Amino acid sequence: MALAVGTDAPAFTAKDSEGKTVSLSDFAGKTVVLYFYPKDDTPGCTKQAQSFRDNYAEYQGKDMVVLGVSRDDEASHKLFQEKYGLPFQLLADVDGTITKAYDVDGGGYAKRVTYIIDGNGKITHVDASVNTASHAQDILAAAG
Repeated sequence: MALAVGTDAPAFTAKDSEGKTVSLSDFAGKTVVLYFYPKDDTPGCTKQAQSFRDNYAEYQGKDMVVLGVSRDDEASHKLFQEKYGLPFQLLADVDGTITKAYDVDGGGYAKRVTYIIDGNGKITHVDASVNTASHAQDILAAAG
């Protein structure tokens, strides 16, 4: 069961595809779309990532940060980003710490759940019924 709306988003620190350390606190004051997905370069996960890529300008226009999280490592994320031209950061949760903290652990992979986190670190929206093709538009609509 995913975390509830109104919950404080658990703090995290992870490496992105470039080996850069990224923490939730880096984005204080901004709206963060934290989307969990099972695996790099698989059909549904690719569709979902492309949805965010294709709508990324709208996210930037609303000053929203998009972060993708899976249990894949940095090298896998780098290949996935390069192959599909993904302009947002992918975080490597190899040990499952973030996945577990956000209650989306599927037993070795991340369940497909997206959180919208406000600038104060509160979860304002949870999407656990993701349509991979329209997901980015669905999240923009939910964010208002």
